[in-house]
Amino acid sequence: MNVHASALAEAHLPDEQTTAFAREAIEDLSQQPKKLSPKYFYDAAGSELFEAITKLPEYYPTRTELSILKERGSEIAKIIPEHAALVEFGAGATTKVRLLLSHCKFAAYVPVDISGDFLAAQANGLKRDFPSLGIYPVAADFTTPFELPKAVASMPKVGFFPGSTIGNFEPHEAQAFLKSARTILGRGAQMIIGADLEKDERVLHDAYNDSAGVTARFNLNVLVRINRELGGNFDLSAFTHRAIYNRERHRIEMHLISRKSQTVRLLGTSFSFRPGESIHTENSYKYSIDRFAALAQGAGWKVRESWTDAAKMFSVHALEVAE
Repeated sequence: MNVHASALAEAHLPDEQTTAFAREAIEDLSQQPKKLSPKYFYDAAGSELFEAITKLPEYYPTRTELSILKERGSEIAKIIPEHAALVEFGAGATTKVRLLLSHCKFAAYVPVDISGDFLAAQANGLKRDFPSLGIYPVAADFTTPFELPKAVASMPKVGFFPGSTIGNFEPHEAQAFLKSARTILGRGAQMIIGADLEKDERVLHDAYNDSAGVTARFNLNVLVRINRELGGNFDLSAFTHRAIYNRERHRIEMHLISRKSQTVRLLGTSFSFRPGESIHTENSYKYSIDRFAALAQGAGWKVRESWTDAAKMFSVHALEVAE
């Protein structure tokens, strides 16, 4: 048994999700450069902090995408078949999906998220407001293959992936996800997907380094979660948030920077940090309309329509399977 497996065994971790978190955290912090997966930002506290981020004056993506969905909702409805099943990959707050449900005549909604309790709460809220809509939550990791409920098997399928979450994937991972989504949704499927656009670097810098420090707390919260759930001993005051724009790779990078020489322990494994050493916690790729279309094409989709706001800050794309 290797040291990672031994540490996991000794910890008597309570459930499969926590065990996966521990395994990935140890493996990622053992790499050079060190990293952590952004999917572990979203415990209850992290989700609340992200909701606060979406309301910040510097953070444009959420309100801009919402404005596009509001203004273009009737156009989106025209290209979506009636009585289709809407499948949301990584279901979050229901604000955006409610806009689609209001504009389009969907017969069913399939929210997919790893948290079953969260899904149940969201589904109950939607059921009250859309009583004729069939709602079939699926508790699964949307980045891996999963089966859709039998109740929607005969319906046309429309995927929904808002929030520019596609930008958190490396380009090859984004293509792999889009290929997987195409397979899950099946023949003749469509997809509505949000992608952030390239823009002035100062706008990007401010969006991820807000003056209120909410994004910094969101970034540091992953260490809080490691301490609480995995018995780590990270000193939060010994790390600082940094978000930079990597021009060559068209992406914002979020890092946690060690302020000093230090050693941190996690499940029997020690990790040493040099002053200024980084834990790379997230990427957010920014696309042009053409580069996103090429990405989709490489995964077996074609862009049917693309919409942006007047300032061309954000984009929403309607994809269809390339037969």
